[in-house]
Amino acid sequence: MSVILSPPQTDEEIRTFGGTASSLWWRSIEEVLLDPRRSIPSIDRLLQTDEGAALLNSNPRDLVVDVLRAALATARATVAAGRPPPTSAELIAAAQAQLDVLFWASLRPVINATGVMLHTNLGRAPLSAAALRAMAQVSSGYSALEYDLDAGERGSRHEHVGQLLRRLTGAEAGLVVNNNASAVLLTLAALASGREVVISRGQLVEIGGGFRIPDVLRQSGARLVEVGTTNRTYVRDYEAAISGDTALLLRVHASNFRVVGFVHAASLDELVGLARSRGLQVVDDLGSGSLIPTERFGLAHEPMVQESVAAGADVVCFSGDKLLGGPQAGVVVGKAETIERLRQHPLTRALRPDKATLAALHTTLLHYLHGEAEREVPVWRMIATPVDELQRRARRVVRASGASDARVVTSRAATGGGSVPGETLPSRAISLGAGSGSAQGLAARLRAWRTPIVGHIVEDRVLLDMRTVAPVEDQEVVAALRALAVKAGC
Repeated sequence: MSVILSPPQTDEEIRTFGGTASSLWWRSIEEVLLDPRRSIPSIDRLLQTDEGAALLNSNPRDLVVDVLRAALATARATVAAGRPPPTSAELIAAAQAQLDVLFWASLRPVINATGVMLHTNLGRAPLSAAALRAMAQVSSGYSALEYDLDAGERGSRHEHVGQLLRRLTGAEAGLVVNNNASAVLLTLAALASGREVVISRGQLVEIGGGFRIPDVLRQSGARLVEVGTTNRTYVRDYEAAISGDTALLLRVHASNFRVVGFVHAASLDELVGLARSRGLQVVDDLGSGSLIPTERFGLAHEPMVQESVAAGADVVCFSGDKLLGGPQAGVVVGKAETIERLRQHPLTRALRPDKATLAALHTTLLHYLHGEAEREVPVWRMIATPVDELQRRARRVVRASGASDARVVTSRAATGGGSVPGETLPSRAISLGAGSGSAQGLAARLRAWRTPIVGHIVEDRVLLDMRTVAPVEDQEVVAALRALAVKAGC
């Protein structure tokens, strides 16, 4: 008994089939049963199907061949493991799935309903509409990034925000790099490489992603000298550690945690006074860095850049995409002579920001200069939004969604992003029941929506906190809840 596994298709195959007995397409059923991988079609056979032709019509041939080859390799492994061989349609579908993964952007916009305003995993601070326009404008063509239009010669990219930084912070000069860790790294490399930097043990913190401040700082070539204890460090501890090899005193704001109880930290004024008496410099790493008093909104005081500059710190470092509400950047302000040393260091070129970042940062700083940050900068708009407004929006979303097991509940929203740790603001959230399913399953379905919605789970219910949902996103939340309600048969 015999079976035709792959009958001749092309003229060449027919000629071969008719002329050479050794190349017959006939195989005994015993051979197939002994090695079912023989029934897996070749790449050429797959490309001759309608589905394969459709892949070729919409994708480069070499790319299609690559994904088909990967699909066939998986199929052979599957058959070798004792499972039945896939059909041609299944192999084409597997190849198409690989193409979808390749072409589908994983960096997608999401709706942040977590209640964490500066959510590092979700991109931290959203940009203002004006900042987005500025980025698009300078990116759509050429720009005067490093060209002095007045002089008609090479200029400096750092001058685009220098004047604004000086006016807003009171510093003599400013510099921008690609993030705050880079700002601190550059500062120590330029001012203390091969020398000692004195820092409190209570400030050797770990930041997101497992990166530890001591590890980052050591890459600068500086030698860290730890003083005091985790909870109590006095100015006399710094003074006792100073040697002829000491370059500077470093203060790092513990931005993502708080130590309470029996604690003491030397003030910046004390460190500046000690440094001046010993001919040293002071570097203040604020981490987040605010230009607006946070206590105005019922939050604890977050160290402000202007305060550090006024206290006499030689260098103050802070992030652009945290409480400043701008793009990812590391901002350095301070004494003109010191900032110039940083500007001339070779690392500055490696860490410099691009034109889009500078355009967004410039526009963000203009919001502060014009006194409109609370209205135009999204993170400050979130912080300043009254609870009554959040309540009204949440109720409208629930009513419009038609979801039977949705209700408005009180919640607490956090600033996040290493800013005012432990502090929260009163908020309102939409609480969703999962019905016969699980809260994890409901949360996953929300994340799978056309614009993923990321909430959080509390007591087996999914909460969508309205303080971090932009008003323009309310209708998208309504659409998602409607669709889920219909699917669940609510």
